[in-house]
Amino acid sequence: MNHYPGDATPPAPYRVLAINPNTNPTVTQHVQAVLQAQAPPGVVVEAVSPPHGPHAVESGQDKACATRHVLELIRTRMAEGYAGYILACFDDIAVAEARALTGAPVVSLAEAGIRSADATGGPFTVITTFDGAVATIESLCERYNINERCRVVATGIGVSDTAARTPEAEARLARLCEQARAQGARAIVLGSGAFAGRGAALSARHGLAVMDGFAEALAFVLCHAEPPKAQGT
Repeated sequence: MNHYPGDATPPAPYRVLAINPNTNPTVTQHVQAVLQAQAPPGVVVEAVSPPHGPHAVESGQDKACATRHVLELIRTRMAEGYAGYILACFDDIAVAEARALTGAPVVSLAEAGIRSADATGGPFTVITTFDGAVATIESLCERYNINERCRVVATGIGVSDTAARTPEAEARLARLCEQARAQGARAIVLGSGAFAGRGAALSARHGLAVMDGFAEALAFVLCHAEPPKAQGT
């Protein structure tokens, strides 16, 4: 049993809600495992996905559908007192709307990962999944005003197969990592929630910084979150 000075009420944990905008349970499970493993003591992460929506967000129609369901999920959960929200995708899906809705810190894997890679001071490469995501990520880099230092490439493999780590998906990922290093990249950003938890192993294998945005997104939320109220207050 823990005792606190003056029998004070123990501090409440920081609670962070991570939302996978697609309904693929494999991706959501990876998100949960990766973020909770990286969370410092006193931080509880809950990863969820909307009950309805696209299994993979791979088109403009998918994005619009996912945005609606993500915002509805936040509306139903925000009264639970989360310190902040992580949108576990490599896009701006619902980020601006969620910030306006909650007033809490909200960040996507995309913004967290891209800004952290840019902070290395040199060129970097974003490796995403399907080809259609390239233009979206390039537009994000332009919005962040760092497009001149960023190169975006795709494995050509969909989100579901990437999350399942099929042999072809793994081979193409490895090939693009080697190309990025050969072309002088200072860092690699893994541009999809389907790459959850892969950064450290790929960094050791390829010899340069590889980030998936998860640690960076969690750090952003905790840095900007309001301290939680003590339990029982």
